[in-house]
Amino acid sequence: MKPGTGAALAVGLRATVRAVVTEADTATAMGSGDVAVLATPRLLALAEAAAVAAIAPYLDPESTSVGTAASLEHKRASPLTEELVVEAELTEVNGLRLVFSFIARVWNPDEDLVVGAGSMERLVVNKERFLAGARPAST
Repeated sequence: MKPGTGAALAVGLRATVRAVVTEADTATAMGSGDVAVLATPRLLALAEAAAVAAIAPYLDPESTSVGTAASLEHKRASPLTEELVVEAELTEVNGLRLVFSFIARVWNPDEDLVVGAGSMERLVVNKERFLAGARPAST
């Protein structure tokens, strides 16, 4: 929560991100397959971006959130140049643990084409302390 604002993380916060599938977003480029369609890891990254955007205005400058779990069903292939809209909504707040649902759709006002959907968990952390604990494993 940002100090002095009185604003707190609350169920119902949401944000949307838009993206057009490019060569860099494909399974071929990301190494998760050998076809030129939206890669599942890229779909998850878009969902995480929407979740981060939903809560960013409510975090103080010393805090961030990190992903801890995700469940994703990738339902439809998205070819190059397809425009996507990904919405994430905060569905649960348990202390510093946040749970989001998300849905990705093809941007098409005439038809509801779901590309994927799922849920994810993020944890609010202090940036400095988090980075201090992120050390290479000793060999």
